[in-house]
Amino acid sequence: MVTEVINTNELHKMDPVFGQMSFDNHEQIVFCNDKDTGLKAIIGIHNTVLGPALGGTRMWNYTSEWEALNDVLRLSRGMTYKSAITGLNLGGGKAVLIGDAKTQKTPELMLKFGEFVHSLGGKYITAEDVGMATSDMDLVRTVTPYVTGISESKGGAGNPSPITAYGVFMGMKAAAKYKFGSDVLEDKVVYVQGIGNVGEALVENLSNEGAKVYIADINQERLEEVRDKYSVEIYGGSNLYAEKMDIYAPCALGATVNDFTINQLNTKIIAGAANNQLAEEQKHGKMLRERGIVYAPDFLINAGGIINVYAELENYDRKEIMRKTENIYNTTLEILKKADTENITTHQAAFNVAQARIDARKNEK
Repeated sequence: MVTEVINTNELHKMDPVFGQMSFDNHEQIVFCNDKDTGLKAIIGIHNTVLGPALGGTRMWNYTSEWEALNDVLRLSRGMTYKSAITGLNLGGGKAVLIGDAKTQKTPELMLKFGEFVHSLGGKYITAEDVGMATSDMDLVRTVTPYVTGISESKGGAGNPSPITAYGVFMGMKAAAKYKFGSDVLEDKVVYVQGIGNVGEALVENLSNEGAKVYIADINQERLEEVRDKYSVEIYGGSNLYAEKMDIYAPCALGATVNDFTINQLNTKIIAGAANNQLAEEQKHGKMLRERGIVYAPDFLINAGGIINVYAELENYDRKEIMRKTENIYNTTLEILKKADTENITTHQAAFNVAQARIDARKNEK
């Protein structure tokens, strides 16, 4: 008999879901497949102690199903803590569709996805994310009520991107107040990495304040469009992380703060819209603290979008949306001070506050 030796890097594949490194006691993971439409999707429900799991749907051309599973696990977990620290009565969930949104997304595929969402009976409520538009949410709404972020003309709160960006802007100003003693961003050098809908809206806020903004993205046409619109500079170098700046704003995909980049970073503050910016939360949060780089926790400052769509569930108006989003400034400042007082990372400080709220509700039940 021949005994096969399994490489340690392959061991986790023996338990492809529960053994996933990003699995964090998720309540439910739903794999969705439809041959006729080509739908391949994963819905991750992390925690519903505070309420139904709400989180956007992302369509991305993942290199593997393994990568897609890892993404939905990390994203859904982040949504749990985003809602908790923001004071919303929501749990954390997320959905990913595997494929190219530009070439493979069809009305039939979105409708079928909506049917899968509906089959969960409201335990998961979807919304817009990368690769999606408000019109897609309108379409999903025709087959299920468990969707937010629909058009204002249809009674929804509309595109959440501008509100997400405004929350990031508020968090960035709070970090500046903590680091520099003033929250005025005029003449501060800010590198915005990722110029999607949220990234562009953030650039607009920064430009209006007089910051010196540099933008980076894989889409050259998009870069030129945003440059001309807001009179900002396109970054043309080869290593953005090593450039001297006041604020680094990651607004694309996650894990850009990692073993490779963290020692190169030449910034004083990290504050952006991307989810899961720290590749390894504990390790990289500690490294940032040791280097004196202020990290505004992503799941705190990018919560404007969920505040916006939550309005559809709680029936509050635009004025209340803006009030809640502006309060991200105060919460961020409190978290940064808490981390300093307790000698812990800012990520850990934010996580502790969010977890305490979840634990309190669990004890009530």
